Amino acid sequence: MIEIGDKLVSEDIFEKEFVCNLGACKGACCVEGDDGAPLTMDEVTLLEDNIDAIKPYMTEEGISTIGRVGVFYMDQDNEPVTALVKGAECAFVFRDDEGITKCSVEQAYRDGKTDFNKPISCHLYPIRAQKYRTFTALNYDRWEICKDACSLGEQLGVSVFKFLKEPLIRAYGAPFYEQLEIADKELQKNKSK
Repeated sequence: MIEIGDKLVSEDIFEKEFVCNLGACKGACCVEGDDGAPLTMDEVTLLEDNIDAIKPYMTEEGISTIGRVGVFYMDQDNEPVTALVKGAECAFVFRDDEGITKCSVEQAYRDGKTDFNKPISCHLYPIRAQKYRTFTALNYDRWEICKDACSLGEQLGVSVFKFLKEPLIRAYGAPFYEQLEIADKELQKNKSK
């Protein structure tokens, strides 16, 4: 682990390679798993405040689900997560013309309908951030459904932290990302010794 300010960063974020390959996985991370996507309570409010701009991108099942249960529920750790359709896919997904699962929240943002991009936990994936009392741990999450993303990352030579530059800056700011770049150079230098 590398300490940067109040963050403990796994070396895997520098060493592992990753580039989302939606053509191969079809957006499986939005439909697989045990719970919805982790949310902050601020994001719950943003979803609720922007739901009218997001709904036109959602499926009928997703709209029906949030109509019944709301935009989130509390998981087994008592943390907010996105609502799920029939306990499976995220209520905010839709499928494009190629059958790729995409995020209605992100699409509304890209189309200029809202200022809220997708939840930061989704944007940062495969990095998972775990907050503790005095620090936040940033770890690389290995998931079988992302094996094609790992292969593409290796093929292109793109490390996890470089692939996630935009969401890392969104979450923690440009100075933090600059510190990641410095740490990466140091790790590379130490490897070549």
